[in-house]
Formats: sequence, C-alpha cells, structure tokens
Amino acid sequence: MTEEKDQKQPKLLDQLRTAIRTKHYSYRTEQSYVQWVKRFILFNDKRHPKDMGEREINRFLSYLAERRNVSAATQNQALCSIVFLYRYVLGLEPGDFGSIIWAKRPKRIPVVFTKDEVKLILAELSGVHRIMATLLYGAGLRLMECLQLRIKDIDFEYRQIVIRDGKGGKDRITVLPEMVIESLKEYIKEVRRIHEKDIQSGYDSIYMPYALERKYPTAGREIGWRFLFPAPGLSTDPRTGIVRRHHIHEGVFQRVVKTAIRKSGVHKHGGCHTFRHSFATHLLLDGVDIRTVQELLGHKSVETTMVYTHILKTVKSGVKSPLDTLYLH
Repeated sequence: MTEEKDQKQPKLLDQLRTAIRTKHYSYRTEQSYVQWVKRFILFNDKRHPKDMGEREINRFLSYLAERRNVSAATQNQALCSIVFLYRYVLGLEPGDFGSIIWAKRPKRIPVVFTKDEVKLILAELSGVHRIMATLLYGAGLRLMECLQLRIKDIDFEYRQIVIRDGKGGKDRITVLPEMVIESLKEYIKEVRRIHEKDIQSGYDSIYMPYALERKYPTAGREIGWRFLFPAPGLSTDPRTGIVRRHHIHEGVFQRVVKTAIRKSGVHKHGGCHTFRHSFATHLLLDGVDIRTVQELLGHKSVETTMVYTHILKTVKSGVKSPLDTLYLH
C-alpha cells in the first residue's frame, strides 16, 4: 500500500506542475507550490489529498503557525498552494471543505530610507549593481521587475521604462531617471558584446514567456529581446532543459544590496524592496499626486499606495515632542 502511494505522489505533483504552467505562473511560484503540497502530504502521513479536507488543512496550518512559528504571509502562501491543488488538479472547490481559516496579515508601516541614506547605500555599489539599485529607487521597480527587464523596454527618448507582465499580469510605464541614462547606455554596449558572443557560440535562445517563443522564433538573435541584466554565465532552463543565458539571479543581488546597506552605516532593516518604498514616499513628500504614484507603482487600489501617507503625517504635521518644548517656557 505504501509503495502504491509513493508511486501516486509524483504523478500528482506532475499534474500540479502542469496546472501551474497552464496558468502561466512563474517558476518560483511553481517551486513554492510543489514544496508546500509535498509538506502537506507528508504532514498527513502521505495520505492522498482527495482523502483529506478541511480538518487536515486547518491542522496543517495550525502546525505551521504554532509549532513552526511562520508568518501570516507564509501561512497564507501554504494555503494558496493547497487550494490551487484542490481547485485545479483535483477539481474540488475549497468552499466544499467548510471554514478554511486564512491568517490575518498584520498591518506594517514599510521601512523607508531617507534621501541621504539612499546616497550612502548607492555609494557602496558599483558597476551593474549600482545601475540596478538606482533603477529600483529611481523608477520604483520591484526586484523581479528590474531583473526581467529587456533592452527593448528602455525608452531613452521618452525617458520611460515599460514594465511587462508585472504583478497581477499588468503592464505599466514608469519613469527612467535621467541620472542613470548615460551609464545605462554604456552598460548596454557591454550587453551587446555578450549577446554577440553567445550567438557566435551557438546560444541564440532566449527565455520568452507564454507562447512568444513560437510567435517570435528568431527573437533570441535580436538584441532588444535580451535581458538588460544578463547573468554572468549560461544555465540550463529547469523546465525545458535548454542551455541559455538568463538574467542575474535575485539572490545574488539581494546579498549585494544587504552588504552595501551594512557597509553604508545605515542601520535600518532594509533590502531591495525598501528602495521602492523610498521612491513612493519621496515622491509624495515632493508633492506628487497619490494617484500618479499609484500608477507608477502599479498598485491596483489606491488604498495600497496610501500606506506611505502614514509616514508623511509625522513628517508634514510639524508636531513636536513635548520634550522638545519642555525647556522653552
């Protein structure tokens, strides 16, 4: 009986992978969902999910929260993975299980760098890493939006960056900082040399989302489709097995930014996403309309953007601590 279950598990996970790819989810999401479903099955003694329901799901979520002490976001990610499995692989609606408990995420005020702190951190970076960090702050990009930029997405004439297939599958336009234009143009010359070298070596393939690879079969030979920030080496696509040059790995850049923050002497608990928070906050402090900031960030709702107004209230209110006025009378 155990052997039969072990044989069924990979088949179930293969079905899960197929469903995820059909929905055009990212490879990172695929990895995450597969791992959570594995953990859910193992936690319940390798029982098949079709034989489980609300009780087992909530028991697993309680274990994550109480025994593993995971955050509400992580707990909900685990639940999303399980719900996806039931809905798109097993054909069961989560509502059929009754009251599945979603964790309530605490409201946090984002960490924001001051403009002087941004300068200090950027000063600790050089080369391509400095350009990338400059775009995170200067254009308000998410980390993966920055890494997945193609050369064709940079419009020097109109001073704008086109974000393709951003969060929620939306395209948007944001500003291209003038301060980075010249260094970016010089850097693209180096990317062109890498591109030409790859073609000469027979590596003329480039990752294309959805069915674009079939629609544009020669795109890999066109410089415009190349990633703006290519990886230093070739790698094998885990989904297709094709060897080609992808973009810089997010983990590498995250470590570089963390090191730069530490060396700069800035003691805030920040990272790559803190540049985006700082972009939004500084625009609002400079008087830019919140709706404009919402569009630049790609937020679906203005309520998401309004989280940055909590920081403005203290800065713009002019309220002084009573300690500062204690000895003025």
